[in-house]
Parts: sequence; C-alpha cells; structure tokens
Amino acid sequence: MSTHVLVWQWGRFGAGPKIAVALADALGSLPDVRAFLSLSDQAEILHAPSPPACDLPVGTYRGLPGFALRLFVAPWTILYLARRLRAIGPDLAICAMPGPIDLLMIAALRLVRVRSVVMVHDADAHPGDGLPFQMWLQRQLCRRAWAVASLSSHVGQRLRDQGLIQGNPIELTLPPLGYGVARAERLDGPLRLLHFGRLLPYKGLDLLAEALGSIGERQDLIVRVVGSGPESGELDALRALPGVTVENRWVPEEEVGAVLGWADALVLPYREASQSGVAAAALAAGRAVVSTNVGGLAEQLKDSDRALLCEPTSAGLVEAIQALLDGKIALSGTAEDPAAGWRTMAASLLRQTGLASG
Repeated sequence: MSTHVLVWQWGRFGAGPKIAVALADALGSLPDVRAFLSLSDQAEILHAPSPPACDLPVGTYRGLPGFALRLFVAPWTILYLARRLRAIGPDLAICAMPGPIDLLMIAALRLVRVRSVVMVHDADAHPGDGLPFQMWLQRQLCRRAWAVASLSSHVGQRLRDQGLIQGNPIELTLPPLGYGVARAERLDGPLRLLHFGRLLPYKGLDLLAEALGSIGERQDLIVRVVGSGPESGELDALRALPGVTVENRWVPEEEVGAVLGWADALVLPYREASQSGVAAAALAAGRAVVSTNVGGLAEQLKDSDRALLCEPTSAGLVEAIQALLDGKIALSGTAEDPAAGWRTMAASLLRQTGLASG
C-alpha cells in the first residue's frame, strides 16, 4: 500500500512554487509513495510552458484587499480544503515554503486528522523582505504543525531559540534547483559574473559596489546585476561602474535559465542569509559561486568544488573575485543533478517523519 503525501505552496512567484514542484516530483519517484501537489491557481509556474500537474489548485489573493477577502471567507475555505483532503487521503502534508494564508490549510488538515510538516527557510525576516506580520504568521504556523523542518542547522538553531521546536528539528539541505540551463562550457572572452535575485538591502549590493569599484575597469570582467527591488543608491553606484549593467526587473520563470546560462559564475555578496535559492540554482547549472560566509551558506555550499566563501566585506569579495579571474576555481564542468538531490532530500524527510525506513 502506497504512502500518500501532499505538498503545498501557495505563493504566486519566485522559488516557492518551484521548490514545491521539485519536492512533489521527488517524493513521487520514491518506491511506494504517491505525491500530490497544491499550488495557487495564480502561480506563475502553472502558466509557463509545460506546467506541472496540480492536484489541488487554490484561489489565493492579490494585494491587501484580496488578503482581507480570504480572511473573511476563511471558514468556507477550510471546509472546502477538508473535503478535498478527504478525497486525496494524504498520510502527511508538507508546506514547502510558508506563506500568509497557510494557517487555513493547517486548520483543514487538523479537521481531517492529517499530520503536517512545515519547511522553514528563514527563521527571521531579512531587512526589506516580506510583510510586517509574515514572521508572526509563520510562528503560528509552526506551533500548529505536527513537525517543523529546517533547511539548515543555522535556521534550526534559531527555531530552537524561538521556542518553536523542542529538541532537534527535521534537518534538510536545499538541493540544487534546476532551470534548464543548457550551456556547460565557458565561452571565450571576459569572465561573466552575475548577481541574480531580489535586490534587497541584505543582499550586500553596497559591498559588491565597493568591491567592483576597488577592482576597477578590466577587459577580462563583465558584470550583470539582474533582479527586482526598490531603486537605491547602491544600484546607482553599480550602474556608474565600468563593465557593470543593472537590470531592475522581474525575471519570468521561463527566462531564469537564460539569465543563469549567460554567467560563468555567480556572486552572492550577502550580509546575512539562511540559505540561498540562487546558490541552489547555480549548483544545478554547474556555475561557480562566490559567496560571503554568512548564515547557512557555508553549510549549503560545503560539498561544491566550485564554491568560494569569503568574509562579508568588500575586501573579502575583491580577493574572491580575483581568485576567479586568476583561474583558481574551475568555471566549467558537470552540473549537479537536481533530481538526484531532491530524491535524497525527499527520502530523508520521510525517514525523519517515520514514514519510511532506512
């Protein structure tokens, strides 16, 4: 008899839905496991070419008025979810990344007596990231879940400090996250260095601008900064540097692979981090990574021979980027297999919840 596992993630954009799809696919590839997927009916990934099969699409919201409406109709939503859950019959439900209305699913799961696991990516809000009440909602979600999983020991320790778990949490590592990057070998010409992702204060854009300013103009280096965020003095400083282009825009799901494929290496000059979806995508693409040694990044990158960690200072970044330019890190080679990494994580998750042996 197979084990039924439901994976849900109700974000509309970004890595959350992608992670849920990867986890559901991995669980479904394990022996005697049948996986089900629940996404927002507005999830970008559902409207991209070759969308995943979604067993339980859920209406979410756009903006604060939509959020208020979801709260108003919450009792009816919970009853609807409970009815659908009874039809699916999951033995376990996994929240792949917490969001503002996940308490509705937890309430429905409690009604039908199904255990739930919440995968926590960040135990604390990063500066400029998320909604003001997002962490409060996440803490309520963790307190109501059957178990909490952390995606790094760094996050796990913070969850213990916050009193959200007793003893040790389920500990996992975010696997490589594939976006269909085709190019494996380095192209001729200057080193192509990419900073990709949300352009927020904690991402260390000021450190990157200082480091590139210290390096100065070089014929063997070009840099792209691509992602969305508020305009800032740091972005202006980067725009003013020779050989640097800034593209402050949202990158659609189907374009991420092309952006990553342009690069020879990615730079993560973060001032703080729990772990990084960008690093996971870089590993899957077979790209070198220069990263500051903060939070859980060392833990995430420890097994890669193309990752270079440095101090979270402009001087540390200068030294690391110079190491790339000097050829001290391989810039081409075999990419990590995302499917294998996700299968390993899915099997570990089931073992730690007691639903699989070994």
